[in-house]
Amino acid sequence: MGLRPQPRDGVRGVAGMLMSFRPNDPGRFQGSFAAENPLSLGSGTAFNRRPFAAFSGGTGECHRPISKPVHGERNRRSKLAAGGIKGSEPVLRMSERILVIGSNSFSGASFVDFALADGASVVGISRSAEAHPAFLPYRWQGADRLQDRFRFLQLDLNTDTDRIADLAGDFRPDYVINFAAQSMVAESWLHPDHWYQTNVVANVRLHERLRKMDFIKRYVHVSTPEVYGSCSGNVTEEAPYNPSTPYAASRAACDLHLMTFFKNYKFPVVFTRAANVFGPGQQLYRIIPRTALYILVGRKLQLHGGGHSVRSFIHIRDVSDGTLRIARSGALGEVYHLSTKVTHSIRQVVEIVCHKLGADFSQVVEVVGDRPGKDAAYLLDSTKVRERLGWKDAISFEQGVDETLDWMKRHLSELRQQPFDYIHKA
Repeated sequence: MGLRPQPRDGVRGVAGMLMSFRPNDPGRFQGSFAAENPLSLGSGTAFNRRPFAAFSGGTGECHRPISKPVHGERNRRSKLAAGGIKGSEPVLRMSERILVIGSNSFSGASFVDFALADGASVVGISRSAEAHPAFLPYRWQGADRLQDRFRFLQLDLNTDTDRIADLAGDFRPDYVINFAAQSMVAESWLHPDHWYQTNVVANVRLHERLRKMDFIKRYVHVSTPEVYGSCSGNVTEEAPYNPSTPYAASRAACDLHLMTFFKNYKFPVVFTRAANVFGPGQQLYRIIPRTALYILVGRKLQLHGGGHSVRSFIHIRDVSDGTLRIARSGALGEVYHLSTKVTHSIRQVVEIVCHKLGADFSQVVEVVGDRPGKDAAYLLDSTKVRERLGWKDAISFEQGVDETLDWMKRHLSELRQQPFDYIHKA
């Protein structure tokens, strides 16, 4: 299976290149960066004029570029790409290149939107076809900014390691952000091998290829606080691993693997662990959109264990801001927590949504047994990223819930047609 350009782009393909298809061989393409394209390094450089790799269908064969960047180009790009945090004074710099793995995920799609708004050029990949536009914030602002600064490719971390690595080698991203993971907690008990295959084995294969690419400034591995298990008090980044589910154990294993690569190869990894994310565009099986959707369509919501577990909820735009800061300036080998200081029990969250939609909690909720291995609490201390990188959460829980409900009302007719529940893919 070759890389597949999206039909709406006509002859445009990966990373904003101009592509020409070979007759009678739809699985192959070849092309070159256009000098005027924002995804190129700028006119006049040797790298800008090199042909993009041609990928063959089914074999993973890649015809490498015939020329390399001129000496010192990487340092020049690094200096020009510095800065650019949203809200800062504009600077003259080349567009940063970001490869987003798992761009169909809620966090991934939201990060793509944030990075594009900040001026970056982005290639997104996911194992499924591009998600419905209702779940892709970067498609809500019109197609103009996507024309030359975003491309999506359907590639599977489990089966397309060579193609992902070849794409990275030709796109030459400044930063790689990996959101891709089997991420459901309860379902990980049903097929734990699937979780270990994707979250550990497939990642290790990819990291083995990426560690040899010295143009990557930082590889941001989006981890999870689930690796800490049930904790008391505020959990710092130095807390020990104590996973209590196959999902959490698989994520902890990959984190530990990456630290061996950092220590032995100086692989430029940084880690993020965020509190419960929410906001417009979130999957319908998550607690806030699920509660709202069930109320809006007249279905009864099951509340596991009475909803007594406590969580910190953080708006996805605040997480995207933190992720980009960490990509640009995070200390290599370090973990950064992204969290608010406000907590809610799951029951309180459901009650808030019910109140905003004028629904009676007792009429729309059914309390059922709790999930096995569910952590009672993991409350993250985010002092480190606040003090060292100047990050702070800016969107309140109430404001974020209002935005989410507004999004659901705008897209309700479309959301009704989407799956309400999680669908597992091996």
